[in-house]
Amino acid sequence: MPTLYVARSKGLSEWAGDVGLTQHVFKLGVAATSGKEAVKTLNDERVAGQDDWALLQEKDAGALTEEQALARLAAKEKTVDPALYPRLKGESGVFKVKPANVENYIIVKRALANEESLAVKVTNAEIAAYLIENALR
Repeated sequence: MPTLYVARSKGLSEWAGDVGLTQHVFKLGVAATSGKEAVKTLNDERVAGQDDWALLQEKDAGALTEEQALARLAAKEKTVDPALYPRLKGESGVFKVKPANVENYIIVKRALANEESLAVKVTNAEIAAYLIENALR
């Protein structure tokens, strides 16, 4: 069963902030096994020169392929081009996320559900949920 996962590396986030991308960079992928196994592979292979990848969220991908998931999410969020940043070493699926987009998404979702509190403080878990939700659409 394919699994859609979102992972984050603290080291990559710090590097991205230093080079002017944003500190909000996340890796989205589809794994043949679980998200935990995928993150273990990211760490073992030192993807983007990092071995501190952490799984934020995973969800059953169904029949969705990684290419389809990346294309769907790329319509909403900006993909970090691995050709422009040698540190990524050709790794696809790295996205820079604007917290304002996630905040707007959560506010609209809460408003449609008639929740009273619309105040939002965006966390990494909410960003991961946002990325997965948009990749599955």
